[in-house]
Amino acid sequence: MRSVQRTLPASLDPGLLRDVALVCLAGGVVGVSFGAIAVAGGLPVWVPVVMSLVVYAGSAQFSAVGVLLAGGGPVAAAATGLLLNTRTAAFSLAVAEHIGPGRLVRLVGAHLVTDETVAFTLAQRDPARRRTAFWISGLGMFAVWNTGVLTGALAGGALGDTARYGLDAAFPSVLAALVLPALRADAGVRRAALPGAALALALAPVAPAGVPVLVALAGLALHGRGRPV
Repeated sequence: MRSVQRTLPASLDPGLLRDVALVCLAGGVVGVSFGAIAVAGGLPVWVPVVMSLVVYAGSAQFSAVGVLLAGGGPVAAAATGLLLNTRTAAFSLAVAEHIGPGRLVRLVGAHLVTDETVAFTLAQRDPARRRTAFWISGLGMFAVWNTGVLTGALAGGALGDTARYGLDAAFPSVLAALVLPALRADAGVRRAALPGAALALALAPVAPAGVPVLVALAGLALHGRGRPV
């Protein structure tokens, strides 16, 4: 852990910490939902807890648990989760240079790559702030997500119907708020995001959860086009 700590500057931006805290709060709510839904559906408490520690991939975890609760086997559940989580390969390339040096740092950092850590990292303007944003958001999200999952799993069926309270919408709403500044500031980002969003919306009614997000990565092909050389 010392090698990880060396990648963080001594001073932290209060605004960054505030934004990370808000996203962690939303992530904790969704983590509680995941743990409760998994246990309420009949899975033992240890399944969502261990999955969150080892896999740590929100949408992929929901999809894998959905397969298990529908009667599918572990292989089908794992394949579904892997398919939906392939988008993180592109995310990893985007933030690889900001994680830090050393094999241990890169190994830990790779486990923390999520939509949120990438959004926080790329929203910063200089390399030092990007590295700080990655580790603060990554470690914070990992801790809060797993705490939420454990809480939800222990609560079981009492919190199973999260959609009734709109808790399932908290996380994507906060993530949308994070990416809006980048959309306003960069025409290249808009050129990539708008076609990707259109593809995702078109597929949402017919595709399994998570697949529209994966297909939306096709918009990356348009990123950077139209800029002066």
